[in-house]
Amino acid sequence: MDMLGGPGIESQCRKVDIIADAAYSIFQKPKSFTGNFVIDENILKEEGIENFDVYAIKPGHPLQPDFFLDEYPEAVSKKVESTGAVPEFKEEKLQLQPKPRSGAVEETFRIVKDSLSDDVVKATQAIYLFELSGEDGGTWFLDLKSKGGNVGYGEPSDQADVVMSMTTDDFVKMFSGKLKPTMAFMSGKLKIKGNMALAIKLEKLMNQMNARL
Repeated sequence: MDMLGGPGIESQCRKVDIIADAAYSIFQKPKSFTGNFVIDENILKEEGIENFDVYAIKPGHPLQPDFFLDEYPEAVSKKVESTGAVPEFKEEKLQLQPKPRSGAVEETFRIVKDSLSDDVVKATQAIYLFELSGEDGGTWFLDLKSKGGNVGYGEPSDQADVVMSMTTDDFVKMFSGKLKPTMAFMSGKLKIKGNMALAIKLEKLMNQMNARL
């Protein structure tokens, strides 16, 4: 976890004992239980366990949210702020290129645009701004509020709900499925400003597009 969250992240984590106890509970289930998606805390609650401080590396300290569970994104967003895992890791502004150039970033946005639909817009309702540094860098937007959706270079016509800053290489990797947004965020490769719940929605959209990128 140090690699993902930096020094001190262990205070927001639990011991591996919780996995062992959850696994033991699963092993006691009948064969028909096979195939179920299980969350360690939930299954242990079903076993009657109420005090989970015994599993905490630092009892009483707020826990790091599980970004791999896509339930209740608003609640996850609040937990991010309460644990100190703020969206922005650095204060300095990334250097942006003055104009777009043909390349992997432009091709990525072209494919993204071809994947848009009214259903995607209806399910997302957000405008994303990407501040990219490096080759093919610059400011790009993904508008998932306007009818049919839209992408483009520069600023969107309306204010962005989420601003994401990263290198062009990481951007392409993220949209092609080679870099998980959660990992990029936790390792500092991705900086986020704005509505975290809507940022999580974008990750779901990326998963749908990975096959085409």
